[in-house]
Amino acid sequence: MRTFRNRTTVLAAATTAALALTLTACGDDGTGTRSEGSAASDSATVAATSPKAADDAAETGTTGSTATSTGTTQAAGATKSAGGSGDSGGTSAKASAPLCTAEGLQITAERQDGPPYTHLTLSAKNTSGAGCEMKEYPHIHFLDNARGIVPPVAKSKPQTPVILEPGQSAYVAVRMSEGGRKESTETVKEFTVTLKANGGGMAVVKSPAPEGLSVNPQKWATGYWTTELRNGADDF
Repeated sequence: MRTFRNRTTVLAAATTAALALTLTACGDDGTGTRSEGSAASDSATVAATSPKAADDAAETGTTGSTATSTGTTQAAGATKSAGGSGDSGGTSAKASAPLCTAEGLQITAERQDGPPYTHLTLSAKNTSGAGCEMKEYPHIHFLDNARGIVPPVAKSKPQTPVILEPGQSAYVAVRMSEGGRKESTETVKEFTVTLKANGGGMAVVKSPAPEGLSVNPQKWATGYWTTELRNGADDF
């Protein structure tokens, strides 16, 4: 009888010890409860990822939301970039407007300053109803073609394209002579302006003075088309 009781006592003690070890292995989740199914699930998750990924997941508490957020940011950045490209394209389109033609311009001349009237200003107003580009300088023939065109002054060349919106004008300063009393000049009452660089035709311009203009082929010069006359660049 004593032997049976001893064996029973030993068996109970062994069972209690085994139960204690099982509870210790399962751990506590902070609430005093832990299920074996939860432990198995955690083990599977860790096993499915690399050690570093597991550490990162443990620190952030998430694995998928960060990647999704990053993808959204990149897409937004791409959209903004595309928008910027569109704006640039709009600017390029404006800079590459069709060339102005004599048919779509009203070209007039006005004398500058007082006697001896050595300079005049050419104005070319866009009457076409659409934007266009004025290129280079006017090819002016004051006299017959054999006398050549009025040469351009390089320093008056603008740095950006000259785009004329409907109703807007471009200007050119032109030197006809030096105005000296002993200077040899010829009188013209009308002259031609050709948009040679544009391939846009020719206009006949009348003298702004009834008596005509005094020109000297040795001294004449012209500036480039600009949207406004600039001190210095057009002072020649």
